[in-house]
Amino acid sequence: MKIINPATEAVIKEVQEDSAAAIQQKFETAKAAQKTWAKVPLNERIACIAKFNELMLANADKIAADLSAEVGKPLGQAKGEINGGVGRSKFFVENSEKYLADEWMVSEGATREKIVYEPLGVIANISAWNYPVLVGVNVFIPALIGGNAVLYKPSEFSTLTGLNMAEMLWQAGVPKDVFQVVIGGKDAGEALLNLPLNGYFFTGSYNTGKYIAERVAGKLVPVGLELGGKDPMYVCDDVDVKSAAASGVEGAFYNNGQSCCAVERIYVQEKIYDDYVNAFIEEAKTMKMGEPNEESAFIGPLTRPQQMAVLED
Repeated sequence: MKIINPATEAVIKEVQEDSAAAIQQKFETAKAAQKTWAKVPLNERIACIAKFNELMLANADKIAADLSAEVGKPLGQAKGEINGGVGRSKFFVENSEKYLADEWMVSEGATREKIVYEPLGVIANISAWNYPVLVGVNVFIPALIGGNAVLYKPSEFSTLTGLNMAEMLWQAGVPKDVFQVVIGGKDAGEALLNLPLNGYFFTGSYNTGKYIAERVAGKLVPVGLELGGKDPMYVCDDVDVKSAAASGVEGAFYNNGQSCCAVERIYVQEKIYDDYVNAFIEEAKTMKMGEPNEESAFIGPLTRPQQMAVLED
């Protein structure tokens, strides 16, 4: 599978795509390893993730460079995403012991009731390309802390970033057998849907999310879907117009406009409408287009050439 730089259309690297048989083997390996991982004390699993956070920050320049090169995200935004992902991961490090503690409902008398949190087993994390770090850690960090094994399929458009995060996890002490990376596109995703996994967690388009939900419905396992939004912004007439316009520009065009929660339409009260539109235009003019590896670039290339047709339409 060729990893292509969307800014230059140059091939960055070629990686081996997983066959259905290879994915089946990775599942068997993860399934066997999960039981041992679940027996590792919770504080030790959390310590692995804390080490992962340190490694992500220590290697942020390389990870950001790969992310920018394969996705087209401006370098400054790539670094910001890594910092944001580590911030989310730190939340789980700091709070998981509290949230996963046993809860006594009835602690006295002949019949006692207690809630105990157990891992699901082996889960699939079918991840997205637009924020590969953020949408990855949203799933695999709590999954690993909870004692699950993970079959993690990064998007075929952000494979290097996925492999970089996997390397950080392995260096941090998460066993390779427990965190398996599945490389590929649609066929690899289809192979995951065919496996008897204990949960499916997907970030991406509405159509693909709907397809996944329908395909695995008969398994009666947890399915988590984070799909596209249709996001409005409402501007009242008591705002600082210039500041509100800057927020609108960033909300619409950050990450080259490729965000699940990107601002897609703006409602402005009539009293300030003209002022807002003028301020929006002036703010948009300040956005620098350029190669994503330029620190000053705010707008780079779209990640996938197919998106051009969508925008033209």
